[in-house]
Amino acid sequence: MAGAVDLSGLKARAEARPSSSAAPQRPAGPPAEGAAPAAGAPVTVIDVDEASFQAEVIERSMTVPVVVDLWAEWCGPCKQLSPVLEKLAAEGRGAWVLAKIDVDANPRISQAFQVQSIPMVVVVAGGQPVTSFQGAQPEPQLRQWIAQLLDALREQMPGIAEAEARADGGAVEPAEEPEDPRFVAAEDALEAGDYAAATQAYEQILAGEPGNAEAQAALAQVKFLQRAESADPSAIARADAAPDDVDAQIAAADAQIAAQDVTGAFDRLVQMVARTAGDERDRARTHLVELFELFGVEDERVTTARRALARALY
Repeated sequence: MAGAVDLSGLKARAEARPSSSAAPQRPAGPPAEGAAPAAGAPVTVIDVDEASFQAEVIERSMTVPVVVDLWAEWCGPCKQLSPVLEKLAAEGRGAWVLAKIDVDANPRISQAFQVQSIPMVVVVAGGQPVTSFQGAQPEPQLRQWIAQLLDALREQMPGIAEAEARADGGAVEPAEEPEDPRFVAAEDALEAGDYAAATQAYEQILAGEPGNAEAQAALAQVKFLQRAESADPSAIARADAAPDDVDAQIAAADAQIAAQDVTGAFDRLVQMVARTAGDERDRARTHLVELFELFGVEDERVTTARRALARALY
């Protein structure tokens, strides 16, 4: 599972860290039968069904990653995997949440995740699936995978660091790191308007570090700046006249972003996702997620659009 974390749907750098809130539902570790959760205990494990999926998985994933455990009562490997995940979630003290979903009782969720065999684990972050695996895994491997997941998402999801700080009894100021000369060279090229050199610099970083979220986000910014310089304002009118033309809708969304109409661009592509299927839907969704990367994960416009996208998809 090494290298499985995919952050293409998330913004790489968060400039602000708003405080998060989560109502306690289940204390760390399984409670005694009939016992009430301890006041103020962090959420670690929740049982989710189709009615609560939006609130408990999509909404929570805006702050911390939600690890979805898809299981069934008759599944032997599920009974091996689930207790280990619950144990690790309890140790995480709210830095991530385990959402348990019975696939037999919730077939629509199973279909949405395209479940072919169980146990299956899907990580949802920022309202979107970012990585998954199937089958039972030993505890050391799961522990390493969770650590990798949190390391990859910590800078983008403020709830992780906040939960870790609460578990440690207070916030810890990170030591200031020296500037990476590779990023300095790329940023200098961007400031000089040399998009080709900036693109090459970020691609070289990613060639050696495919999971470098900062370089992924910066590359998305550069590519959009290149498109924005040639954006045609008339593309919006053409797209309005051809609502089923995916290429026209994508071009119009770029033009709207360039004109600072961020919400309009997001709404346009969400609506395209809602009324299309197959390759056309995937192209609209992929482009929308790329546009999300231009803004912080805490940006209210991104949060609202992610929720709308989740409703369109699920």
